[in-house]
Amino acid sequence: MEKIRRHIIFYGCVQGVGFRWKAKHTASRLGISGWVRNLSDGSVEMEAEGTARDIFDLIEALKGHSWGSVERVESEGIPVHGGYDFEVR
Repeated sequence: MEKIRRHIIFYGCVQGVGFRWKAKHTASRLGISGWVRNLSDGSVEMEAEGTARDIFDLIEALKGHSWGSVERVESEGIPVHGGYDFEVR
């Protein structure tokens, strides 16, 4: 399947609740490369590269994260980079 890359921002109670760890663990399990980091406004920014289905599954898993709450997700397509791992920044 063809890979895509998405720039994603999660809003809500997403910092200080294990959100980035859950993102890294889930992305690694799904074979997604990219990164995730906290932003100063309390949101979490991510770039994720993989199949469209795997990225959808990652976002859905993070929306259902039991320790926080995602109120809104913004996502846009960006050029594929060809990365190999997923890191927490």
